[in-house]
Amino acid sequence: MIEIIRCTVNGKEQEIAVDPRESLTDMLRNRLLLTSVKKGCEVGECGACTVLIDGKAIDSCIYLAVWAEGKHILTLEGLQGPNGELSPIQQAFIDEAAVQCGFCIPGIIMSAVEIIGTGKEYSRTEIKKLISGHLCRCTGYQNISTAIEKAIQMVEDCMK
Repeated sequence: MIEIIRCTVNGKEQEIAVDPRESLTDMLRNRLLLTSVKKGCEVGECGACTVLIDGKAIDSCIYLAVWAEGKHILTLEGLQGPNGELSPIQQAFIDEAAVQCGFCIPGIIMSAVEIIGTGKEYSRTEIKKLISGHLCRCTGYQNISTAIEKAIQMVEDCMK
C-alpha cells in the first residue's frame, strides 16, 4: 500500500508517494535524493540522520515518512544560498576545521541550526550537552564546539 504525503522540504512543497513503513531518512535519501541525510545506526543513537522538522532537530531514521504530512523539513541542502554558497554555520565548520570525513557533520550542523535558532547564549559545556546525541569518530568535538560558538557569535553580530 502506498500513501501520498504533502510536506515542505527545504522550502519547496512536495507531494511524495511513500510506503507507510518507510522512514523519513529513506524518503529524503531515496525519493528526494537528499544525501546529506546519512544512514548510520538506524535506531536514533548516532545523529547522522538529523534534520529539522518544524524547527526541531529530529533523528529521521526513527521518524516515519507519513508523520511528515504537513510538516516543514530542513536538511543540510536547504541551508545553501541561492547560488550554492554556504550558510554561515557551514562556513564556521570549515573555518574551524570541524569537518573531517563528513559523515556525521550534516546532522551535527542541523542540530547547531536548532541551537542557534533559540537565540540563547550557551557555554561550551552546554553546547557539548546539546550535541551529545551525535557520534563523531574523527574530530574529538573540540573543533565542532568551537564552530558552533563561532556561528552563534556570527548570528549575534549580524543582529546588532
